[in-house]
Amino acid sequence: MAAPKKGKGRAGGQSRPGRALALILIAMVALTGGMFLSGHTTPRLGIDLAGGTSITLQAKNQPGKPNAINKTNMDTAVSIIERRVNGLGVSEAEVQTQGDRNIIVNIPKGTNSKQAQEQVGTTAQLYFRPVLTVADGAPTPAGSESPSATGSDKPTATPSAEKSADETASGSETTPSPNSTTQGRAVTGALKADATPTPGASDEAADTPAATETPDAATAALEKKFTELDCSDPAARATAGDGVKPEDPTVACSSEGDAKYLLGPSEVSGTDVDDAKAQFDQQRGIWLVSMEFTSKGSKKFQAITKKLSAQQSPQNQFAISLDGEVVSAPQVNETLSGSAEISGSFNQQSAEDLANVLSYGALPLSFQEQSVTTVSAALGGDQLKAGLIAGAIGLALVVIYLVAYYRGLALIALLSLAASGVLSYTIMALLGPAIGFALNLPAVCGAIVAIGITADSFIVYFERVRDEIREGRTLRPAIERGWPRARRTILVSDFVSFLAAAVLFLVTVGKVQGFAFTLGLTTLLDVVVVFLFTKPVLTMMGGTKFFSSGHPWSGLDPKRLGAKPPLRRSRRVNAPIDHPKEA
Repeated sequence: MAAPKKGKGRAGGQSRPGRALALILIAMVALTGGMFLSGHTTPRLGIDLAGGTSITLQAKNQPGKPNAINKTNMDTAVSIIERRVNGLGVSEAEVQTQGDRNIIVNIPKGTNSKQAQEQVGTTAQLYFRPVLTVADGAPTPAGSESPSATGSDKPTATPSAEKSADETASGSETTPSPNSTTQGRAVTGALKADATPTPGASDEAADTPAATETPDAATAALEKKFTELDCSDPAARATAGDGVKPEDPTVACSSEGDAKYLLGPSEVSGTDVDDAKAQFDQQRGIWLVSMEFTSKGSKKFQAITKKLSAQQSPQNQFAISLDGEVVSAPQVNETLSGSAEISGSFNQQSAEDLANVLSYGALPLSFQEQSVTTVSAALGGDQLKAGLIAGAIGLALVVIYLVAYYRGLALIALLSLAASGVLSYTIMALLGPAIGFALNLPAVCGAIVAIGITADSFIVYFERVRDEIREGRTLRPAIERGWPRARRTILVSDFVSFLAAAVLFLVTVGKVQGFAFTLGLTTLLDVVVVFLFTKPVLTMMGGTKFFSSGHPWSGLDPKRLGAKPPLRRSRRVNAPIDHPKEA
C-alpha cells in the first residue's frame, strides 16, 4: 500500500494544471486590461510601416581633435539630438547610433519634416561670438572701402545695425539679419579679453578690435574672404566657417543669407547654456527667449557683456553662431550675470525655434547629413499588409501540418499559439509608450519566425508523450514521464534561440535590432506558454475519454503509433523438479 500511495502523491505534485492555468490567465487579463486602460490598443509602428522621414548623419572630427569620435561623444550627441527633435513636439522620434560614426534619426508622419530636418541637420557646436563688422550679404564691389576689422573707418553697417544703436537704451536688438527690425535684450557674447577695447578707449581703437593681435597675412586673408563672401549662394553660406577653430576669428552668414558678419573669437560656447525657454510677456505683449547659464558660463557671460556694453554698434552685438550661420545677433546694453533674455519681433514659432537651438545646440561633434529618406504612409501600409499576409500564410501552413499529423493534439497546439499571440500583442502594445518600442518590418519578420519556434516546442513535447505510448504506457503516465525529457529539450532549444537574439541585438543597429528584440521576446514567451499553458492543458485533456481511450482522431492512438503490448510485471516461478522414482 505504501508504494502506490507514494507514486500517486508524486504524480499529483507534477500534475496540478489548475494553478498554472489560473496564473497565466490572470496575466493575460491584466495585460489586456492595462492595454485598454492606457489607451494604447495597437503596437506603435516604426517609420517603415507608419511612414515618415529617416535622416542619416555622419560624425566628423573637428579641427585639432582627431579622436573626438568615440562612444561617449556619440551617445551625448544622440541625447542632444533626441531632445532637440522632441523639443519640436515630436514625441515618437527615434534617434540611435549606427556603427561607429553614424546617427539615424527617424521622424514619424504627422510632423513638419522640413522643420525637423533643419533642426536635426544643424548639428555643429553652438558659439557666442562678438560682431566686429556686419554688411550686406552680397560680395563687396571692387574698389570700395573694405569693411574690415582693421580699418579706422566705420564699417558699412546696414540701416538696421545703425537703428539698433539708437534703440537699445532699454533693450538690445535681436538682429538675425541687417534687414531685421527686431528688438531684444542682451544675450552673452564671446570675445578674447585682449581683442576687446577697454571702456574709454579711443574711437580708433574701438574700430580696430582685432587688428593688434592678428598677423598681417591672416588679417588680409580674413578681410579678403569677408569682402568676397556671397551669402546669397547656399554653397558659400554653408562653407563660410569650415575649418575654423573656436578661438579664431571667422566670417559667417545669416540664416537667410542677406547679411554677412565678421566675427571675433569665442569664449562662451553652447555647453555653457544651462537652459533656454520661449515665453510670452503678458505686460509687453511680446514673445521672448530667456536663457540661463551654468556657473562657469555665468562668469564668462558677465565679463563679456561688461565689455560689449561699452562699445558702439555693431561692435556691441554678438552673434549666436550655429553650424557656421548666425541665427541671431542681439546687442548688449548692460552688464549681465547668469541670465538674459532676447526679445523682438518674435512669433511663437520663431521664439521656440531659437530656444530649442540654444538649449540643445551644443554637440560634442560636428555632423554631415548623408541621406534623407521619406517613406509614405501608403508604402508603409503596403509593407505591413505584405508582412501580415506572410504571417498568415506561415500560420496556415503550421496549422495544416499540425492537424494532418497530430489530429486532436492540434487543438492544444492552436490554443497555445493563441495564448502566445495574446501575450505578444499586449506586451508589444504596452512597450510602445513604456520604452518607445516600435514594430517595424524586421520586427514583424521576427514575430513570424517565432511561430515556428513556438510550434517546435509543442512538437517536442507531443513526440515525447507519443514515444512513451509506443513503449506501452497509458496516456496519463506517458504525459508525466514525457514532460521532464521534453522540458530539458525545450529549455535548451529556447536558450540557444534567445542567446542568438541577444547577441544579434547587441552587435547590430537600426532596424535589425527590431528583429532581434521581437525574436527574444517571443522566445521567452514560448517558455512561459509551454510551462503554464501547454503542459497543464494536455494534462487536463489526458483525463478525457477522447484522448485517454486513444481515439483514432486524438493523435494518440496506440495502434497507429505502433505501441508495444502493455508492460506487465511478472514473477519467475521455479517449476517443480520431477525426481525419478526409485525403482
